[in-house]
Amino acid sequence: MPFYVKAGTVPPKRHTTFYKPDGKSLYREELFSTLGFSGIYSNKYHLYAPPQVDKTKEIKSVDDDEWKDAPYEYYHFKTNDKKVEGDFVTGRIEYLKNEHCTISTVYPAKDADYFYRNSNAHELIFVHYGEGKFLSEYGAINFTEFDYIIVPKGTTFQLKFADIKKVKLFIIESDTPFDIPKHFRNEYGQLTEDAPYYERDFKVPEFRDPIDKIGTFKLLLKVSKRWFEYMLPHHPFDVIGWDGFLYPYAFNLKDYAPKVGEIHLPPPVHLMFTTRNFVVCNFVPRLFDFHPDAIPAPYYHSNIDSDEVLYYVYGDFMSRSGVEEGSITLHPMGIPHGPQPGKTEASIGKKETDEYAIMVDTFSSLKVTKSVKETMVKDYPKSWIEK
Repeated sequence: MPFYVKAGTVPPKRHTTFYKPDGKSLYREELFSTLGFSGIYSNKYHLYAPPQVDKTKEIKSVDDDEWKDAPYEYYHFKTNDKKVEGDFVTGRIEYLKNEHCTISTVYPAKDADYFYRNSNAHELIFVHYGEGKFLSEYGAINFTEFDYIIVPKGTTFQLKFADIKKVKLFIIESDTPFDIPKHFRNEYGQLTEDAPYYERDFKVPEFRDPIDKIGTFKLLLKVSKRWFEYMLPHHPFDVIGWDGFLYPYAFNLKDYAPKVGEIHLPPPVHLMFTTRNFVVCNFVPRLFDFHPDAIPAPYYHSNIDSDEVLYYVYGDFMSRSGVEEGSITLHPMGIPHGPQPGKTEASIGKKETDEYAIMVDTFSSLKVTKSVKETMVKDYPKSWIEK
């Protein structure tokens, strides 16, 4: 995040003695940092030493679910058509992936009774349906429908839902951080006046008192395609205070302030997050272009160096028919796409749109999984043929 947060109790100076109330034993300082101590970081102060673990074991490896002979073509698949038993981690269904990211959805059937940490990937968790609490050593974030929750890699956390029967999540895992675009920030890191969001739009963790419990606490650790079970001798949320720039946070899609122009503006104006290997944009309700001869529908285009993924969240999707909430379309790099027949003409004269969608443009080709094959709309590549 581009701003500093301090929560709980921290010493006046880093890396100095910080005694517990007994005046003899020390709180344990942990530097949580990026880019080998050269990037953003936070300092956390624990009741117990963070490395403590009683037992570790590997519990499984992820099976290769790639659809090996998938044709290179346009895809439309409906993620609402597939559910598996599990919680917000074990119930994930992977649809698209490459060496830098994985895109999945989950309808959790139960709350996880353990702690979770992704050690190799940052996570963007979009709450399509549902509400609840994100819990971590930094504190709690109350989340609701349409919230993005950004979780830095290596963060230990839990999700607790108010009503598990009303939850669906859209998740992106990334090997590099989800950053605020540089052109949205001034030289001091503050969001600029023309950025589509402002610091007060972001929800940071609400600090909670440390949990001082000795016992056996299970942590599920994901390391790329391998999974490990760690048994911890103390509760992991034992932080008495922390400060810095690196922490989980949330942002609601409805708080995004869209930009409009006289003629159709390209997707980068809808930018939300950047990573080294892909970008995340979002489409929200907005006024259409105001040139008297403007065509609001997007023009045909060929993304010759990126795959385009759209996750449809809500509303009337003006450039495409047949999509529904939970649909995903994949338009691979190097082949043109755009509005389906009749949609360009139908958009002329329209004054506004009422739609929410998330777009992911990856700079490396995505592989489709067998779950795409199971949920895909047949003959979607033929949907541009004029009848």
